[in-house]
Amino acid sequence: MSKPLSDHERRKQISVRGLAGVENVTDLKQNFNRHLHFTLVKDRNVATRRDYYFALAHTVRDHLIGRWIRTQQHYYEKDPKRVYYISLEFYMGRSLQNTMVNLALENACDEATYQLGLDMEELEDMEEDAGLGNGGLGRLAACFLDSMASLGLAAYGYGIRYEFGIFNQKIVNGWQVEEADDWLRYGNPWEKARPEYMRPVHFYGRTEHQPGGVKWVDTQVVLALPYDTPIPGYRNNVVNTMRLWSAKAPCEFNLKDFNVGGYIQAVLDRNLAENISRVLYPNDNFFEGKELRLKQEYFVVSATLQDIIRRFKVSKFGSREIARTDFSKLPDKVAIQLNDTHPAMAIPELMRVLVDEEKLTWENAWDICVRTCAYTNHTVLPEALERWPVDLFAHLLPRHLEIVYEINRRHLEKVAAKYPGDNDRLCRMSLIEEGGQKRINMAHLCIVGSHAVNGVAQIHSDILKATMYVPKISTSLSVMPYITVCTCVRVKMFDANLHGHLSPLMSRRLCQVSRRNPTINKNHPNNSQLIYRKSFISFAKMIIRLITAIGEVINNDPVVGDRLKVIFLENYRVTLAEKIIPAADLSEQISTAGTEASGTGNMKFMLNGALTIGTMDGANVEMAEEAGEENLFIFGMRVDDVDALDKRGYHAEEYYNRLPELKQAIDQIAGGFFSPKQPDLFKEIVNMLMHHDRFKVFADYEDYIKCQEKVNALYKNPKEWTKKVIYNIAGCGKFSSDRTIAQYAREIWGMEPTHEKLPAPDDKQ
Repeated sequence: MSKPLSDHERRKQISVRGLAGVENVTDLKQNFNRHLHFTLVKDRNVATRRDYYFALAHTVRDHLIGRWIRTQQHYYEKDPKRVYYISLEFYMGRSLQNTMVNLALENACDEATYQLGLDMEELEDMEEDAGLGNGGLGRLAACFLDSMASLGLAAYGYGIRYEFGIFNQKIVNGWQVEEADDWLRYGNPWEKARPEYMRPVHFYGRTEHQPGGVKWVDTQVVLALPYDTPIPGYRNNVVNTMRLWSAKAPCEFNLKDFNVGGYIQAVLDRNLAENISRVLYPNDNFFEGKELRLKQEYFVVSATLQDIIRRFKVSKFGSREIARTDFSKLPDKVAIQLNDTHPAMAIPELMRVLVDEEKLTWENAWDICVRTCAYTNHTVLPEALERWPVDLFAHLLPRHLEIVYEINRRHLEKVAAKYPGDNDRLCRMSLIEEGGQKRINMAHLCIVGSHAVNGVAQIHSDILKATMYVPKISTSLSVMPYITVCTCVRVKMFDANLHGHLSPLMSRRLCQVSRRNPTINKNHPNNSQLIYRKSFISFAKMIIRLITAIGEVINNDPVVGDRLKVIFLENYRVTLAEKIIPAADLSEQISTAGTEASGTGNMKFMLNGALTIGTMDGANVEMAEEAGEENLFIFGMRVDDVDALDKRGYHAEEYYNRLPELKQAIDQIAGGFFSPKQPDLFKEIVNMLMHHDRFKVFADYEDYIKCQEKVNALYKNPKEWTKKVIYNIAGCGKFSSDRTIAQYAREIWGMEPTHEKLPAPDDKQ
C-alpha cells in the first residue's frame, strides 16, 4: 500500500485535480454505505476489503444505470443502423477504474473512499480481471466496444460468458502450472441477467426436404441466457451493451418412466449442455478442432442472430410499434462484424434463417447476407486457420453443411466462369478442402460471405491479397488496438505534425522519467519466432522453462547477477500490463516478417515511451511509417527476403557453423549448461531450431545482435534516446481505436460516428 498523504497534501492534490462538488462526494459516501448495508448485508464491523470493493462498484454502477437506459431509449426512438460485433473473446480486464474515468467520477470516488478511511488502490485491486480472452484478439474487441460507445455508435458486443476464463499462470520450480480462473466465484457486480431474452439453440438432428422448404428436426436444444454488461463511452453519457451468452439446459425432463435414478441422471446430464459456456479455450492463434469448440462458435452465433432479428423486426413509427417484415432493409439497419473466423457460422446461420424460416429465395437471402456481414482476418498462419471436418459438421449441424455446400457450388461456378479451365484455382479457392479428410475452410467461407474483408495490419492485408483472390479486401484499413489501455485513461493523441514542435521541457521530463524505469524486453508467445509445434502448449511451456532456467543462471552469477536480471512475469494480463508497460524502456517485437498479424503490445509500449526493437512485421511497419524508421530499431529480413530464402532453402546449420556466438548459445542449451541436473531437458527446442524451424530464427540472429549494440550505444546518450521517445509518442495517434472504429464505420458499416453527447439522466432539457 502506498504511503498515506497528509490531509494538507491531499487537499492540495485534490484542488489541483479539480474535485467534483462536495454534494457529489457526500452522495457517494451515502450510497456506498447503503450498498454495504442493503446489497451486501454487512456493516463496518464485519466487512472485508472485497465487500468494500463491491459496495464501491455498485455505487459507481448506479451512475451508469440511468445513462444505460436512456441510451437504449435513444436508439429505440431514433432507430439508427446498429453494428453487432461478434467475438468469441472479449478481454475486458477490470471495469471499476475505467468506468470511473469515463463518467468523470474518479476524483470524487477517491475523496469519498478517503473520507471513509479506505484506500482506493486497495479496493481496485480486489476486482477480478474479466479474463474472457487470451491476448490481442480479445483485447482488440474490448477496446473496440469502448470506442464505439465513445463515438456514439449504436453498437453491441456479443460473445460467451465463460464460467472459467483464461487460466491463471503460476511458475513453480521454473515450470508453468495452470490454475482455473474462477473469475465469477465472488459474483460480478457489472452484469445483469436477462432471462426474458433467453433463446433456444439447436444441435444434431436431421433435415427434411419438403415442398414448402427444408426443416431441421429431431434436434437437441440448449438455452442461451444473456448477461448484459454496460459499456460507457468517454464522458458522453452513452452506455452501450455487451451481451454474453451462458448455456443452460432446458428444464423439461421425460418422466414417463420415472424412477429416482433416472431423474437424478437426467439432472446430472444437464451439465453436458451447460459445458458449452464453461471454459475459454486457452489460445486465440491455434486451432483446436474439438466438437465443444464448434458448439461454442455456433451457440454464440445462433443466439446472437435471433437477438439481432428480434430487434430488427421491432420498428417504431411515431408512437406506434410495428413489426418490420421487409428483410431487404436488413443491411440498412444491421452491420455484423466477424472478429476472425470464430463467428464464421453467422453466414450459414443467417442463410438458414432467411431461407428456411423467413422463406426468402436463395438469391435474395445471399445478397442480404453478404451486404450485412464483414470479416476481420487475424492470421494466415496454418496452425491458426479453422478447418472443420465435414463429418463433424454433418453430425453437429447437418442443415448448415447443406448450406455451406450450396454456397461453395455457386461460388465455384463464378470462379470457373472467370477463370475457365483453371482447376488448380478452383481447388485453391474452394470452401471445401478435398485432400485427405474433407474439411471446411472457415476463412474462405468468411471471405465469400462478406462484403468487406480486412487484415489487422497493412502488411497483413497485403499478404491476404497476394495469397487469396479477395478483391473486396480493404487496402487502407488497418485494425489497431486502443493503445491507452495501459494507462486506463483516454489521452488526446499527439498528431504526427507535432514532431518539430515538442518542447525542450517535455524532453527533459521524459528523460527524467525514463531513467527511473527498468528496461523490459517483451516477447509474447503469439509474437515469438520460437513457439510453433503440433504440441503447441507443451512446447510453449518448455520455452518458458528455458527462460526461467537461463534466469536461474544469470541472476545468481557473481559477476553479472547484480547488473542483469532475467524475470518471467507470471500471469500476464490486462491488469499486469497496466503496470509494466509504462515502466518499459525497450519493447521487443521479433516475429519473422510476414507471420505476425499485427501485435497489440507494440503500440501500447510506443505510446508509453518505450522504443521498439523489431522486425518489419505486423504493426511495426506502420509504427515505423508514423514515427520514422530511424526512430525504431529495425532489424532482420523483410517479407521479400523471407520469400527469397524460402525459394533457395533455409538451412539452420549454415548460420550455426558461421556464427561462433550463436553456436556457443545453442551448444550451451543443448549441453545442459542451463539445466545441469537434466542435460537433455531442452533438446526438443534445439532440435526444432536446427531442423524444423519454419520461422527461420537463425537467419535474423546476426542482424538482431548488431541492432542490440545500437540500442546499448544510444541508451548511454539520454538526450538522443529521449528524442526518439518523443518522436514515437508524437507519432502514435494513428493507433487509437477511435480512429480505427471511425474508419470501420464509414468504410465498412456505412455509418457516421455522431460524437453525440446524450443528456445526463438528471438533465431536464
